[in-house]
Amino acid sequence: MACDPALIAFASREAMAERLADVIEAVLARALAERGSAALAVSGGRAPAGLYGALSRRRLDWGHVSAVLVDERWVPPGAEGSNETFVHGSLARNEATGLNLIGLWSNAPSPAVGLPAAAARLSRIAESFDAVVLGMGVDGHTASWFPHAAGLSEALREEGVRLAAVKARPSAVAGAHLERITLTLDALKDARFICLLMNGAEKRATFEKALKEGPVEAMPVRAILKARPDLWASWAP
Repeated sequence: MACDPALIAFASREAMAERLADVIEAVLARALAERGSAALAVSGGRAPAGLYGALSRRRLDWGHVSAVLVDERWVPPGAEGSNETFVHGSLARNEATGLNLIGLWSNAPSPAVGLPAAAARLSRIAESFDAVVLGMGVDGHTASWFPHAAGLSEALREEGVRLAAVKARPSAVAGAHLERITLTLDALKDARFICLLMNGAEKRATFEKALKEGPVEAMPVRAILKARPDLWASWAP
């Protein structure tokens, strides 16, 4: 029987960022050595900023590394809330300017209509990611798997689909952009390495609650915790 992921507590956010950058650098380097390319899935939000800064300073063959957005608000690059813009500014710099960043947004009226274009971009990389960076909200969402969102069942499918269009219920956590496109559980669960980044006491309490029995739909982060109990649940004050 699989065990729940253990919380890995770091003394500081800086220490967490550097350690995870070490691990992801090693995972990407191994993939580059094995097949000449590497694939990384990256999240937006505030938690990964330090990690991306640390990782951007690592000397890798970044021209052969592809980074895919884990999820995206349905806004164009440059607009407020764009994860693509955030990742470009925080990761694709320093040593990593050659990174191939693959966005999910397209000039379509909705995520559902934009799914084929995003799927075509995603098809250019390997079926399984080498490394995945996830965050978590105080409502128990990760990626854009929001509690009881429209399209959540598709996002949590474990086979057959790599992308889903979702519409979150209005909440302070979801904010103004309710329509999202997201990688699915099927797309993420077989990655070589997955880390879940958390900062502060409230996120730690949310994680501990998610480990308890309860419906996945109420705290969708439970889906990846159950599928990958070996993920690095990384927390700093």
